[in-house]
Amino acid sequence: MENGVWSPVKQIRTILDIKIPFPEYVVRMEMAMMSSRFDSLKEAFEEVGREFDLKLDQDLIDQLIGLWNKSWMLAKPYPETVEILTELSQKYKLGLVSNTDYFSIKNVLEKFNLSHYFTKIFLSCDMGMIKSDLQFMPKVLAALSLDPEDCLMVGDSIESDIKPAENNGVKSILIDRKDMLDKVPKIKDLKELKNFLP
Repeated sequence: MENGVWSPVKQIRTILDIKIPFPEYVVRMEMAMMSSRFDSLKEAFEEVGREFDLKLDQDLIDQLIGLWNKSWMLAKPYPETVEILTELSQKYKLGLVSNTDYFSIKNVLEKFNLSHYFTKIFLSCDMGMIKSDLQFMPKVLAALSLDPEDCLMVGDSIESDIKPAENNGVKSILIDRKDMLDKVPKIKDLKELKNFLP
């Protein structure tokens, strides 16, 4: 997805003035906010506050909710996404795995009618764990009745997508649309995937 705004996860770190290294922050933030299905975004951000021992007043929570909602409301698929998903779903079993809160992913999938491309959708908020959890990938493979060597993980995060896949014997390809990361193999857009598929 693209949305033309700076990552909301990064913005929240700045707003809350959290000084720990980003890799540690993002794991703790996603575990707090994205490994449960909260009844509201207010509850989700209250949990983030508890994780970092911060007292968030209502005005600050409202600011964070506004930022989060703006992000998913502006999100849209990259130009090639629907075409490639259409092609791949006719030949392969597709699974969507995402570290996410329940509200934003549900709204985006419905807004762009994307759910039907996937055999199964695996959301951290439903699974009770984020993608870097050692049990996440084995559960995905079991639910899809697939062996690691028959799968390919495609993702834009080395920590959340590539490393968990590799740790479970699953081949992986990094999407690096701005060509900023030193990782092989990688692609700049989904059209390049055909070079890696049988």
